[in-house]
Amino acid sequence: MDNTDRAAAHDAAARPAATGGDVDQAIAAVEEQFTILFSQVSAGMRDRAAKVHPDLQPVGFRLLSTLVRTGPLHAGALAGMLATDKSVVSRQVRILEDLGLIEREVDPSDRRASFLVATPPAIEKVNEARAADQAKLYLGLRQWGAEDVGRLADLLARLNETTRH
Repeated sequence: MDNTDRAAAHDAAARPAATGGDVDQAIAAVEEQFTILFSQVSAGMRDRAAKVHPDLQPVGFRLLSTLVRTGPLHAGALAGMLATDKSVVSRQVRILEDLGLIEREVDPSDRRASFLVATPPAIEKVNEARAADQAKLYLGLRQWGAEDVGRLADLLARLNETTRH
């Protein structure tokens, strides 16, 4: 048991036991808030995609923003990072190429393979969209105070750890 596991076990032991109904009701409230949050995120992805190019779909924006964040990748590696089928990546790559948002560069270590690379204008537009979203998030969370924001980060980390597949 590592320190994170010990801390989680300590936290669980320190919390009063809740009845199944109480926990289920609280979980349902969390689920409702996640539904609202995911709807907002989905709408935000559509908006960000449209800011980059009016014909760009959210799934294409997801691929493109990953390339902007990571730098050049092989299509298979991109599919793996996004836990997406290679056929989806292949179809989106063609669309992104047609829109002038990505290019292929020959892999010098394997001339049969190529890297997918975001174009400079695409990088600029994706970064502008990210900066606008980040500014909104910071503006909203600065109203909470450091303790509440830290608690949110801790709770999200804990949720990510307990729901990891």
